[in-house]
Amino acid sequence: MSGELFNNPSSSEEDVYTVSDLNREARYLLEENFPAVLVEGELSNIAMPASGHWYFTLKDENAQVRCAMFRGRNQYVKIKPKEGMQIQLKGKLSLYEGRGDYQLIVSSISPLGEGALRIAFDALKNKLHGEGLFNNEFKQPIPTLPKHIGVITSPTGAAIRDIISVLNRRFPSIPVTILPVPVQGNEAAPAMINAIKLANEKQGCLKEIDVLIIGRGGGSLEDLWAFNDEKLARTIFDSKLPIISAVGHEVDFTIADFVADVRAATPSAAAELLSPDQDEFLAIYAAYQIQLGNILKNKVEQLRQSLNWLKKQIKHPGRRLQEQAQKLDDLDIKMRRELHFNLIQNKNIIKELTHGLIKNSPINMIREQRQQNIYLSASLHKATLKSLQDARYKFADLSRALNNLSPLNILSRGYSMTYNFNGELMTNANSVTPGDRLRTRLHQDEIISEVLDVNKTKAAN
Repeated sequence: MSGELFNNPSSSEEDVYTVSDLNREARYLLEENFPAVLVEGELSNIAMPASGHWYFTLKDENAQVRCAMFRGRNQYVKIKPKEGMQIQLKGKLSLYEGRGDYQLIVSSISPLGEGALRIAFDALKNKLHGEGLFNNEFKQPIPTLPKHIGVITSPTGAAIRDIISVLNRRFPSIPVTILPVPVQGNEAAPAMINAIKLANEKQGCLKEIDVLIIGRGGGSLEDLWAFNDEKLARTIFDSKLPIISAVGHEVDFTIADFVADVRAATPSAAAELLSPDQDEFLAIYAAYQIQLGNILKNKVEQLRQSLNWLKKQIKHPGRRLQEQAQKLDDLDIKMRRELHFNLIQNKNIIKELTHGLIKNSPINMIREQRQQNIYLSASLHKATLKSLQDARYKFADLSRALNNLSPLNILSRGYSMTYNFNGELMTNANSVTPGDRLRTRLHQDEIISEVLDVNKTKAAN
């Protein structure tokens, strides 16, 4: 029996596959016959390694299949996969040859039903919040008394009826312009975007609009989904006009509510925010009217008192002329008095200047300088004579001293000085030889002589 198990009489007639070949052929077969499939199920066994690829299992009540979604594809998925999430995926059937595992290669993932919308809502909300579109610092103030209100909503819905009803009751003088748009379906978000842009251009009948209300009545998440559009949210954020979002009922929240400058719980609440109470406004107006009347009355009384005071100040022209003539006479007298005083004062100044001029006359100064010059000349002559006399005495003394020290005076006593013909004074005979000619200076004359012999004095031992 065992021998039959290992004997394959037909092996020579059939192809033999390796495991790798078999898995490869199976993979080709699956990929060619199931190039793209849509599958719904529940996520489980999710793995997200450092490589960035996703591996998970898709299952229902009776079966499961392994799935792989590579990094190049999963980076475009807007939701974060979680255990137990119901999803719909698109992919192709394949086989992992290394383990022989049958699997789906996933290209896209989308959530199912109400949960899918809620997940997409949360994802967009987190994204815009991270970009700062919900920050209070970007919120614009709402006018307390608008000049003109623009309402972006369905012209036949309950929302516009509620808004107009509230405005007519509270402050009917505020003009309202309806910018009609669908508020549900695929065309709603683009229509609302165009309406916001049109209002911001402020042309024609929209020129005076200074605030917008965008909204609709309540409904399910699917009904309100147009107000969760990302492009609509960014258009609301970029609007130069302040926008109040009034979508659904108080419990309903949309992305438009978060990004708008103010969120109103209902369309009626939005109308109340923009309209002061008419009775309160009229009461305030009446109070201002009374206050203005009192101010005007007080002002008229002040002006009347000022007029009476001015009347008392007004004088007859003749009386004013007399006063001016008297004032002119006073000024004339004062001017003459001042002129007389100034003349006397100037005369005294001239007298003092004349006395000073005489006292400091150049003639007196010249006379004084002349006397001083005579005195200085006499002193100089006397000092010069004395200096000459002193110089003569000193010269005589120096002459006598010089004469006493003069070599000529010594020569007069019989001494002489002998020079060689080089003009050198001789003090000994060391440099003289017989035949040399010498010049001897006497007191009055000179003698030229020739040396016949030299007698040198022997030094004493």
